[in-house]
Amino acid sequence: MTAITQNLPWFVKDLGVSIVGQNCYTSIVENLDFSDVECLKYSLSKGLGLGIVVGGSIMKVPQLLLIITARSARGLSLTAYVLETLAYAITLAYSYRNDFPFSTYGENLFLTIQNVIITLLIVHYNPPKAFAARSSLQRTVLSVQAVLAFAVALVVLPSSTIALFQLATLPLSLFSKLPQIRQNHRAQSTGQLSAFAVISQVGGCLARLFTTATEVGDPIVSAGFALALTLNVILGAQMWMYWGKDEKDQIEMGQIGVVDEKAHWTPPTHKVEVIVPPASPGGRASPRPSSRRWSRKVD
Repeated sequence: MTAITQNLPWFVKDLGVSIVGQNCYTSIVENLDFSDVECLKYSLSKGLGLGIVVGGSIMKVPQLLLIITARSARGLSLTAYVLETLAYAITLAYSYRNDFPFSTYGENLFLTIQNVIITLLIVHYNPPKAFAARSSLQRTVLSVQAVLAFAVALVVLPSSTIALFQLATLPLSLFSKLPQIRQNHRAQSTGQLSAFAVISQVGGCLARLFTTATEVGDPIVSAGFALALTLNVILGAQMWMYWGKDEKDQIEMGQIGVVDEKAHWTPPTHKVEVIVPPASPGGRASPRPSSRRWSRKVD
């Protein structure tokens, strides 16, 4: 086997070296030395990291499609998505400023973009009271301006300030999920919340704890992923508890509506007046109509 692995095409070798480095590529791929635990862990971390980046690029797409198809953001908390977007953006800026490998944070770029779009859709379909009096265009313009202002701030602020922001992602992660968890509990429903997105986030947080410990070793970032994992597990439990409840409620409401309609329905009553002229002694109708009238109630 080593005769094959040591003579792979150049583009395969270059790709492998760019991902795991020359030493680990030689040890794991060319020499098939699976006893090299450090290189095995590093290679697994790189593979998971790239998988998370690719998965992050489509993680929120089902959520976007749910909102657009239903033309509603019912059940989604605007506060939760705003805070979650801030946490993603800060982690993205912090990791980039510290020259972390892209495989350890790349999904934050795609998640930030997708979350911004979802937030704009929530403002469009279910605007908060502060925006209710404004037109759809005005709400969109104000939201985009806020997003751009925060993006510029992350670019121009010094690294020391961004590090403080990264510390703030811990409470941001906490408060970004609590409104959604509370809203689900109150409504006993998860509304338009995407099961795919929640499950993907649980798996992503688990993998990120491993990749961060292996490649970065930053305790602040690890703590953020641990907290996010806990909160996403709670959201997943709520989806399991309330699964199918919306459809059941709709069916029950429909049945109640039919019963109520029948209960309150009364047949129409019409009163028709029929005039019957009396017969004349000669067997023919009298030329002058009688003043007597008979009324018959017809149901």
